[in-house]
Amino acid sequence: VPHSLGVAPEMMWVKNRTSAVDWKVRLPSILGDFDLVLNTTAGKGADATIGTFTESSFTLNSSSNFSNRSGEDYIAYLFASVPGISKVGSYTGNGGSAQGIDCGFTAGARVVLIKRTNSTGDWHFVTIAADNNSKSICLNTTDAEVIKNQVRSWPAGFRVISDPDLNIDGAEYIFYAIA
Repeated sequence: VPHSLGVAPEMMWVKNRTSAVDWKVRLPSILGDFDLVLNTTAGKGADATIGTFTESSFTLNSSSNFSNRSGEDYIAYLFASVPGISKVGSYTGNGGSAQGIDCGFTAGARVVLIKRTNSTGDWHFVTIAADNNSKSICLNTTDAEVIKNQVRSWPAGFRVISDPDLNIDGAEYIFYAIA
């Protein structure tokens, strides 16, 4: 499938628009052949329904119920890092103390998507205000937005303060940050 991102996507979301199946998420440089499911709390799973990415196209595995059924319509969202503007990456939780996640920004992150990958965890979509107060809404639930001041802007990116969901000792996380 051709795309016009101009670089190889680092993260891709695919959803079948014809049938009721899960959103599939792929981050090949971080998770290898493992996928995530956007509408659940599941950790990474060895499904790899989305194939390879290049700077001009991506492939879909032909036998997938999620991303390549004959005669069905799909939508794909592609994400890539843009120096100083956005960053696709990962970090490991340290279980207590605050840690800065360097995204290469100069004025900090204003929006961050965070998901635990090595076990269950929500898809936290966090917006950070100029006063460093943050709010989070979980993309995989119907819950209302909540105050989540455990994620703060930091000049190079964002900081994760002690948090029972976003900074578990040894837990693996992926993120997408926007300056």
